[in-house]
Amino acid sequence: MSDDTATSSRREKFLCVIEKEKNPPQGRPEGTVIAEIGDEIYFEPEILDTFDVEGCQPLHYDLLLLAAAVEFADRRWKRPRGWSRTLNLTLPVFELGTWQKSEVIEHLQRALRHLTGDAWRFDFVQAIDVSPLGLRQGVLHFPKKKTFAIAYSEGLDSRAVSALSGKKDEALCIRVANQPQRRRNGDSPFDQIPFRVKGHGSSESSFRSRGFQFAAVTAIAAQLSNIPRIVVPESGQGALGPVLRPLHNVYADYRNHPTFFRKMERFTRALLGHDVRYEQPRLWHTKAQTMSAFLAIRGKSKEELINTRSCWQTRRVVNVDGVRKHCGLCAACLLRRLSIHAAELEETAATYVVSDLSTGDLSEAFAAIPLKEDRLIMMEYGSIGARHLQHLADMATWPDDQLTQHVSEIAAATDATPEETLANLRTLLVNHAREWHEFVAVQGPHTFLQSWIEGGRHGRSE
Repeated sequence: MSDDTATSSRREKFLCVIEKEKNPPQGRPEGTVIAEIGDEIYFEPEILDTFDVEGCQPLHYDLLLLAAAVEFADRRWKRPRGWSRTLNLTLPVFELGTWQKSEVIEHLQRALRHLTGDAWRFDFVQAIDVSPLGLRQGVLHFPKKKTFAIAYSEGLDSRAVSALSGKKDEALCIRVANQPQRRRNGDSPFDQIPFRVKGHGSSESSFRSRGFQFAAVTAIAAQLSNIPRIVVPESGQGALGPVLRPLHNVYADYRNHPTFFRKMERFTRALLGHDVRYEQPRLWHTKAQTMSAFLAIRGKSKEELINTRSCWQTRRVVNVDGVRKHCGLCAACLLRRLSIHAAELEETAATYVVSDLSTGDLSEAFAAIPLKEDRLIMMEYGSIGARHLQHLADMATWPDDQLTQHVSEIAAATDATPEETLANLRTLLVNHAREWHEFVAVQGPHTFLQSWIEGGRHGRSE
């Protein structure tokens, strides 16, 4: 076997999803991983019931099962140094004829390839069991017609953009989360993903396919509620930054980029026969500008923004004395902190595990993290996050020709002219650079944060 053939073999993986207590198919490739519905992929009946409303069909269950299977495959196999894998999925579906349409498979593969950087291949087979959806056909009642759907979390952007996009009772808030969250926005029944995936071993942590879950679940909810608009709450830095300045040797993160949403629109249209549009009203605004716009709404308070969560860390380091804090150093936390500063808001020091960014002594800054291994991990997250925000700020001084590729890509995806897109992108980058530089300057000139920005991984005292 040649080196190229061996490398290709290592990158090609096989997942076969089977119905409960059914036998795996004969002749499957060696090394195929089996995921059984009811075991590795488990649908929680009480949550699934919230989706089983008027208009719900077995096809919607098929799409939920696909989202679960994609998560399992994405997290099951660690990426090689070259990033890309070839993932082969065999999946039982109820609406087999629909899933075997060439346009459905083509748009599905394109969306997932663009999102994850992997090659995806699908073999859909006829499901045998009875679909748990489309049986009861309960009616979905709302006191007032919803005008837009939005993936709602405890984050700053979703809190602000939901209010900026329309009146509170006009929003169909969809929780794209695996755990129940405190409901704050009326009567939306779609408050949790109805499946759990286990047994994958979490070998791969990037989990880019989470963006597919968001787009698929919101599309289902929008169709069931006859809503054509899906609002994506991410502000410009979070939506465009991961593509404008991806991490070294890492495939760009398109989870909130307009090019991904155009591909998802084509897929959901081919599959569901329902036109939805993923709108990004804050694409050309910084997070701080979005927060300021929210506060300009009559009756809105600073407390509504402060009482949000941005940190994606689930490690023990953020759970202090039974309270889950923000780590204070990951890219999401640093973006939150600079945005809070730019919007002229204040948070207490107790908000963050690593609260003081003004010191040059890492042992002092990391005093609340007792384990060395946790300190090293947080150091890595923090240095990467700081450099990303700095590199994004550096783009504000780039000449136009260095932005051409990004401008062309975004313009085509947003139906805008290159000239308009360039002006908007330039404004976003200039505003980000100003906010970031002001935030860094407030911390002082001799800090570990400044050392990280300059390329170091440790504080000046080490």
